[in-house]
Amino acid sequence: MKVSDYIVEFLIKHNIRDVFGYPGGMVTHLMDSLDKYREHISVHLNYHEQACAMAACAWAEITGLPGVAYATSGPGATNLLTGIACAYFDSIPCIFITGQVNTYEQKKDMPVRQKGFQETDIVSMAKPITKTAYMVESVEDMPAALDKAYYTSLEGRPGPVLLDVPMNIFRGNIDERFLPDTSQTISSKITEGTDMEPTVSEILCELQAAHSPVILAGHGIALSKTIGVFRKFVDQTGIPTVTSMTGVDVLQTENLYTYGMIGAYGSRWANYILDHSDCILTLGSRLDCRQTGVDKALFAPRAQILRVDIDADEMENRINKKERHYCISLEELMPALAEKASGFDWDFHLWNRCCKAIREELELADQPQPGNQIIRQVSSLLPEGVIVTTDVGQNQVWVAQSWDVKKEQRILFSGGHGAMGYGLPAAIGAAIAVKRPVICVAGDGGFQMNIQELQTVMRERIPIKIILLNNHTLGMIHHFQEIYFQSNFVQTQGDRGFTVPNFKAIARAYGMRVIDNPALEILPPILLDMDPAFIEIPLPQNTYIFPKLGLNKPIHEQEPTVRPEISRKVKAVYDAFLNENRSHKWSH
Repeated sequence: MKVSDYIVEFLIKHNIRDVFGYPGGMVTHLMDSLDKYREHISVHLNYHEQACAMAACAWAEITGLPGVAYATSGPGATNLLTGIACAYFDSIPCIFITGQVNTYEQKKDMPVRQKGFQETDIVSMAKPITKTAYMVESVEDMPAALDKAYYTSLEGRPGPVLLDVPMNIFRGNIDERFLPDTSQTISSKITEGTDMEPTVSEILCELQAAHSPVILAGHGIALSKTIGVFRKFVDQTGIPTVTSMTGVDVLQTENLYTYGMIGAYGSRWANYILDHSDCILTLGSRLDCRQTGVDKALFAPRAQILRVDIDADEMENRINKKERHYCISLEELMPALAEKASGFDWDFHLWNRCCKAIREELELADQPQPGNQIIRQVSSLLPEGVIVTTDVGQNQVWVAQSWDVKKEQRILFSGGHGAMGYGLPAAIGAAIAVKRPVICVAGDGGFQMNIQELQTVMRERIPIKIILLNNHTLGMIHHFQEIYFQSNFVQTQGDRGFTVPNFKAIARAYGMRVIDNPALEILPPILLDMDPAFIEIPLPQNTYIFPKLGLNKPIHEQEPTVRPEISRKVKAVYDAFLNENRSHKWSH
């Protein structure tokens, strides 16, 4: 069997029915083999390799299988790197296949920069942002290499793998009679063979004994496919729950115990509640500095922190000396927690009443920004189950702050890497995975990073609804410049180096349906039909994200500063809870 045929058969065998790529000389054999099996696997040709990688990320997030993207050697391979980094930092399983020059054309140990045309050491470049990256150097190595790539991407903390395949390996032949048995069993269970009971009991007892516990829910819940059991656990215990930005979709907005997103751009009340808790259970959230603030000593100083993470290395970033670590997969832990929690007596009605009162007071501190209002209105028009992708910038934060999360809804971000240009290719990958409409929220800056992917959308008639929030500037940088650089809007404003095109004309040039002057009452059928659509919504140039974290301040002291009378009311609410809760606990 030809090696490139073997690769395609391997993908089909593992239920991967979609791949993303861009043609190139060193992957022509793979392209030909994919076409040979076109009844069983579909190739989605993007127009930039970065978009291929990002589409594969979103496809993987929705299906739970490794996303697959390929590119040729040299610039094709290096163009994948931004998307590979997105997969690595957001723990998304992906297999990236790059073509390489023939083994006999490679410089190997020669002290030259390059021997073969477009020869580039992509393996060395990709190693820091992959779980593993290696070149397949012989035909005989391919079966084991491909098998290892698949299982490595999924095992433990998921992430990307890169296989660099020379052209003469692609066109080589494997004798099927001598294929090794390389099948493996995926195991994400860090504690396999150990007793879960002590861990589960310890976590539950700490939570029950607390006066003001909080659950911090992260992206790891979605990655581990435990959203359903996590929601059951929250409802069982009644513990107030906050989320990271990438975890905003793990709990519906209407849930009685959800209090929104924390962090630099999080809700004031979510940050305040977290800061005043006495026990924090973090589930699949790495507690980075955007969540804790720069000075970690100011983060939730009253709280006993219980950290659950599949990656032991994340625990090296300690928040305080007394925190407890549980290196275990949520896939394993959440069902055990939910099962044993049913045997406990949970009563946090006073703490929830306090949290709700704090939210009501702090909601008065900030005027909703136009972007928040638009996002809230658009989300109200959509039913359950609609997937949303965002770009990076103000649009991303407005979605995280204001989207009304419904049941069975996913919101996909470029979280750790924060790559502008992510929204449109991610929408392509997600829509191909679910075969139904996907909403892509973008800004005028990030949208131009991968605007060429409108051709992909129209060629395949992918039902993506693009909502472009256009304020004619790079909004977050523009705001920084206003605060820290005396409003010197260099490179972010039209007369200082940043301009935008006529997006509607561009969309029409690609053949896309453009909705002029969109009114809310006409949008629902457009957002839910199977035709692509482009909707541009103008915003004032001076648009802002509020609240935001101030420099070197604790996360609950965001800018702009809360009016003194509101601060006094919030403190009075919390003090009243402390007094009432002491009496309640003593009586029991």
